[in-house]
Amino acid sequence: MSPVPDRIQAAFSAAADRGGSALVTYVMAGDPDLATSREMALACAAGGADILEIGMPFSDPIADGKTIQGAGERSLRAGTTLAGCLSLAAEVRKRTPAAIALMGYVNPVLSFGEERFLDACVASGVDAVILPDLPPEEAVGFRAAAVSRGVKLVFLLAPTSTPDRVAAACDAATGFLYFVSVTGVTGARTSLPADLGAKVKAVRARSPVPVVVGFGVGTPAQARTVGKLADGVVVGSAIVQRIAEGGTRRVRAERVRRFVASLAKALRR
Repeated sequence: MSPVPDRIQAAFSAAADRGGSALVTYVMAGDPDLATSREMALACAAGGADILEIGMPFSDPIADGKTIQGAGERSLRAGTTLAGCLSLAAEVRKRTPAAIALMGYVNPVLSFGEERFLDACVASGVDAVILPDLPPEEAVGFRAAAVSRGVKLVFLLAPTSTPDRVAAACDAATGFLYFVSVTGVTGARTSLPADLGAKVKAVRARSPVPVVVGFGVGTPAQARTVGKLADGVVVGSAIVQRIAEGGTRRVRAERVRRFVASLAKALRR
């Protein structure tokens, strides 16, 4: 099986060539059904997203706030499986060159089988995997298997991460680092921490891979502010909320596309 091309690095390089930061958007697979979530991910790509983060639902999403928890619950009620998420990613891959990252939790991956999962990622055109509850210290085997297949791994850092944890995450990450802007769970917020810039700068100085900032970014103005500090910006809950507002699939897709386009515009410097 041939390794996947490095679309992650290409996404960050393209953003830098534009003079801005990469836009990472999040959609929960299966919310409210697989066909709709596929169109929402494609709407993000049409709006200018550089990396499409596709969530894999889990019954105990410890890092997620109310909005994404709700999306995961709707997805699970619709019967979404890990295999379904991979099939969705394959369908999205056929229709966009944007990089794709699957984000979820480690238990379903272990149940599916780590190597089987990574092989399916390659077959589906998935570029990176984000597992918030897999610490870098415990990811040695999984990382080796991913590297051998060309699948990138992303690790999370928080404002409270110790120097040792920062070093471990920087040494283990092969795709990018995901810096959590605030302590707590996902969700759009009205303001961001005053010391965010200094913390991100310190991580970027240590990291050999790009650093993106997520959790709490929900408006174009916030995206513009964070984009000046980091290599990329993640927007999730604000997109999921717009999907949850209802309407036909076409109406939801256009609502998401317009919002993502406003974020992408804000990130062009």
